[in-house]
Amino acid sequence: MTLLSPGRCRDGSPDRHCDDLTAALVGFRESAPVLQDWGTRLAGSLGAGARLLVAGNGGSAAQAQHLTAELVGRYRDDRPPFSALALHADTSSTTAIANDYGVHEVFARQVCAHGRPGDVLMLLSTSGASANLLTAATQARRIGMAVWSLTGPPPNPLEAISDRALCVRAPAAATVQELHLVAVHVLCEAFDQAVAAGSAGRSAADTARDAADDGVGRAVGDGTGQPGAVSDRVGHTAGDGAVNGAPVRERDGT
Repeated sequence: MTLLSPGRCRDGSPDRHCDDLTAALVGFRESAPVLQDWGTRLAGSLGAGARLLVAGNGGSAAQAQHLTAELVGRYRDDRPPFSALALHADTSSTTAIANDYGVHEVFARQVCAHGRPGDVLMLLSTSGASANLLTAATQARRIGMAVWSLTGPPPNPLEAISDRALCVRAPAAATVQELHLVAVHVLCEAFDQAVAAGSAGRSAADTARDAADDGVGRAVGDGTGQPGAVSDRVGHTAGDGAVNGAPVRERDGT
């Protein structure tokens, strides 16, 4: 193996890729409190009997399945398994639905089959504009599920329709995907900490209150517009606002 020396092949090179990732990771550190909150909430919901459904396309599908593997298996230390399903992993159902109903329905129909009120649907998308994810989010909200998303730069359609959205500002889809993997690991770390602290033993009423919170509009920890900066917001409406230069959509109720 030959290692590239610094400064070689700048345009579209390994050097450029690493530089982009390094710069984006600096801003991405702002997401730590957001992911800590997500991990705690998810531990409470799954510990009370809810289920996590996840989906994505392409590389985002791999990231989504990585998350379910960490929850059903383990992240670091041994702990009980929790219910988490990657919708794209069922190839027979996915291809049958695509053939019979169209690609835009491949996740939405599975959400209708597996999702229940109080469950969480997490969607991963570098563009935030995948039609099959938007359709799934719409169905999940109709059922009474909470919709969380990891996306690329805001504003984007998936961020707008989600109850909780963490939007990564990065110059390339590859960098967004890499930071989504970091987000998955930080989320799992927070999840395990919450389980160890007893958050996973909360009551169904506590979980219901968290689900209601997902419907209350408020802005949380918005990014700065720098590469890797994270825009996180809760709730949405047709109206747009701006907090610290990041778009915020708010709504009241569920």
